[in-house]
Amino acid sequence: MKVESLEPASLWNNFISLNAIPRASKKEQRVIQFMVDFGKNLGLQTIQDRTGNVIIKKPATTGMESRQTVILQSHLDMVHQKNGDTIFNFDTQGIEMYVDGDWVKAKGTTLGADNGIGVATIMSILASSDIAHPSIEALFTIDEETGMTGAKELDPSNLSGTILLNLDTEEDDELTIGCAGGIDTNTIYTYKQKQVADSSIAFEISIKGLLGGHSGMDIHKGRANANKLMNRLLYEANKELGIQLSSVDGGSLRNAIPRESKAVVVVTPAQKEKFNSFIKSFTAIVEAEFHAIEPSLLISAVETQLPKFAMDEADFTKIVNAVYSLPNGVFRMSPDIADLVEASSNLARVIIGNGEFVTQSLQRSSVESTKRDVAIAVGASLEIIGCDVSRSGDYPGWKPNPDSSILELMADLYRSSFNSEPNVNACHAGLECGILGGHLPGMDMISFGPTIHGAHSPDEKVQVSSVQKFWGYLLKVLQQIPLKNN
Repeated sequence: MKVESLEPASLWNNFISLNAIPRASKKEQRVIQFMVDFGKNLGLQTIQDRTGNVIIKKPATTGMESRQTVILQSHLDMVHQKNGDTIFNFDTQGIEMYVDGDWVKAKGTTLGADNGIGVATIMSILASSDIAHPSIEALFTIDEETGMTGAKELDPSNLSGTILLNLDTEEDDELTIGCAGGIDTNTIYTYKQKQVADSSIAFEISIKGLLGGHSGMDIHKGRANANKLMNRLLYEANKELGIQLSSVDGGSLRNAIPRESKAVVVVTPAQKEKFNSFIKSFTAIVEAEFHAIEPSLLISAVETQLPKFAMDEADFTKIVNAVYSLPNGVFRMSPDIADLVEASSNLARVIIGNGEFVTQSLQRSSVESTKRDVAIAVGASLEIIGCDVSRSGDYPGWKPNPDSSILELMADLYRSSFNSEPNVNACHAGLECGILGGHLPGMDMISFGPTIHGAHSPDEKVQVSSVQKFWGYLLKVLQQIPLKNN
């Protein structure tokens, strides 16, 4: 079966059209124009604000004019990530999708279901002629994945709705009423280099095959972080053999658990056999530790071209010690909400080469003071060796409101529709609701969506039956939106 044959046909075909357009964060010009053209071609009021957010307004259908106006919100950008052996140009190619049983997947890349299914859903409602709904304000934000710029710089004067439905949750039984805030910690350090002896031998070490995943939603699952794992390898190899380090390139995106890392190291000819033995023994140890979580983990070391320079020994020791000490993963569990991660950190990028050592990490927390605490802990681990530390992308969390009127309506409707209890929760991801709520005081907000697994990784997939469940549920919600408060 092809994706275009799936039901609901309008939603899937809109998703196909959307996924034909490259839409990386901060490179959304084409998808912004696509959405503007979509709204105008429908004859609907279409606004592009100065930031690039697109708002499309559709009047209520007959008989629904007295209901409250609903803001349907999703973000236009997607995470662009691919497997190391996948040949694909995100700047020029559309996502290549296929159906695998009850799942839609992509060929070696992220799928863009996060948040493309939400966008396609809203497009289908805007284009419909037979769906009952109140007045709709469709809000398509930009740059959610790398800074939430669209939400932060939103002009609220373009919106009048009183209920906001965010379609960016990734389990179809969840009604999300709160989320974590986040902040990026970035560091840079200039290290000394020394010339490599011509008689030396160079190896390229590669760590790949890790699951990776969303640095918020998957951070508690114990998955290996390629940057931390590579640093552990370098630390142990240096202790045992006294190797030289020339370069490291690990991770890719700030909000993805790093799946791959490469490093170039230098050894003497006399150390060659010992180095190969070390790699084998280290690999065996790590495979034993992660066998139940990372079944595709692969560590290799192959001879490569000899670099001209390597890091000074003293700087090498300082750097691997500092990275070893970095907090990574779950920092604290919530004392108030069962099984919710309160604070975490993800070491997303480590780059070493040409005399510079750079790290990028993202800290998340549902509590502002804890977010600051973990960010300080990460920065201090690197500041102590002389790194310059900077922070950016700070955004607030979304405080849960268990007395929400839209929550009560949707929970009751879920029970009657599916004969089961919804999972009402807060999540450790960074939804835009916290920021949007600051622009739109008093807004009643909730987030929900279909089941998506592996977001932010090439393993991303969306469940077909779940999309159908989500679609039918959303249409029922729109039919039961409360009357306006007169």
